[in-house]
Amino acid sequence: MTVPGLAPVVTPLAPPATGAVFAYAFPVDALIKGLKFAGKIEYAEPLGLLLAASLAVDGWAAGATDWILPMPLSAQRLGERGYNQATEIARVLGRELGCPLAPFAAASRVRDTAPQTGLSRQARRLNVRGAFAAQTAVRGRRLLLVDDVITTGATAAEIARVLLRAGAAAVRVVAVARA
Repeated sequence: MTVPGLAPVVTPLAPPATGAVFAYAFPVDALIKGLKFAGKIEYAEPLGLLLAASLAVDGWAAGATDWILPMPLSAQRLGERGYNQATEIARVLGRELGCPLAPFAAASRVRDTAPQTGLSRQARRLNVRGAFAAQTAVRGRRLLLVDDVITTGATAAEIARVLLRAGAAAVRVVAVARA
């Protein structure tokens, strides 16, 4: 998808199948920061629409997934923020693609972690190890995990690992931006 002023980026990463639509640069980074840190929940609408349009161009079909899952947020951060930015983006994505959203039915964050900002790739992996749990409801399901930003992919890889170990048939991770 081409949007004036936005630099599209397709970033295939190591399994699970992971990708991001844009580079984490202006104006996408400003929308994400506003959503994440300034309470601008309305910014989830354009971000979710951009993600949905990109998936459509990518040939993704709603029938390829059973549930859309937002990246789980820790109870502490959810309490501080009052909402999960990934849930808000995933809600728009699910509506646009006609795919059910399962924010709490499939996975949760069971351990608070230090913020990932400023950590090395290895430190990020260790930081999120054991931070997630999956419900048995994921068994046999094809899941689309949605996040706002992917940096090293450590968090996405960890939750995908947990979901697959719980019996998920497939996990694909998409994010609005790649830092």
